[in-house]
Amino acid sequence: MLKIDDLTGVVFAGLSALVIEGVKDENDLIRVMTRTREEPVPCPVCGTPTARVHGYYHRTVTDVPVDGRPVVVSVQVRRLLCPAWGCPRQTFREQVPGLLERYQRRTSRLTGQLGAVVRELAGRAGARLSAVLAVAVSRSTALRLLVRLPLPELRVPRVLGVDDFALKRRHRYATVLIDAETGERIDVLPGRGADALEAWLRSHPGVEIVCRDGSGAYGEAIRRAVPDAVQVGDRWHLWANFCDKTLAEVRSHARPRRVRPIASPHPAAVKIAQRHHRLRDRAENLDTPSHSSSVGVRYSSLGRVARRRAMNALCASIVSAG
Repeated sequence: MLKIDDLTGVVFAGLSALVIEGVKDENDLIRVMTRTREEPVPCPVCGTPTARVHGYYHRTVTDVPVDGRPVVVSVQVRRLLCPAWGCPRQTFREQVPGLLERYQRRTSRLTGQLGAVVRELAGRAGARLSAVLAVAVSRSTALRLLVRLPLPELRVPRVLGVDDFALKRRHRYATVLIDAETGERIDVLPGRGADALEAWLRSHPGVEIVCRDGSGAYGEAIRRAVPDAVQVGDRWHLWANFCDKTLAEVRSHARPRRVRPIASPHPAAVKIAQRHHRLRDRAENLDTPSHSSSVGVRYSSLGRVARRRAMNALCASIVSAG
């Protein structure tokens, strides 16, 4: 079974470059009091090792969380005197390489963990996940950490994939270069013209096969920069072009859509319309029951039509007189 002192060394093994003097439980966080080791440190200007102490100062940095709570490390750092005559740096503050970087308020391992988070999630999403991990940072801090990450070393793949994409559709475009064998992104070039791709291929020799779309500009740039490279069409564009051509051919041979003929009116509706026209034409002259029997309708029906016509005529006369 481990002793308390040994357990502290195991839990805070990342602080082995410092001397741990105590640990405090402050409810919301864990505070670790440490100091630097009493060893000679070389002067950053002349390189002369020295252990002469001029004074002390304290630094407070954040370390990786323990038990779901943030860890704050209070470090007592020495200010040392340079013993070399003529050295322009008379005093200097010692650093702890691999643990504390100059002007940083996080340990190197915590910065590495946050860098892995923001590399995958960037700003807002990285800030939300960091809060869950008990290392809360703002989205602006997450973006600053992302910008500080060193770029990976640019390598030249054997099979290069080239394609364009829209930064702002119909306005701004760019060219993306990937490793066609692994799918890893290699570089992004401004624009989608031949000049940028040609300049990149000339400055990065070693490409044997180029997988591209049907763009003539890319083909011309490849022929000028690496004439020995084999050009092939990528699978997605081949399938897309095949599907478009097949659909167009099928549509050209498709049968025209049959138009449903207009249905003829029902015989009963035709009979009713004819009867209505007969009533309207003869209502003015047929005003007796004998006359209505000659037409084949009741006298009341003729009366309604006649009264309607008389009312329409009266209204028209009033309007014209007024």
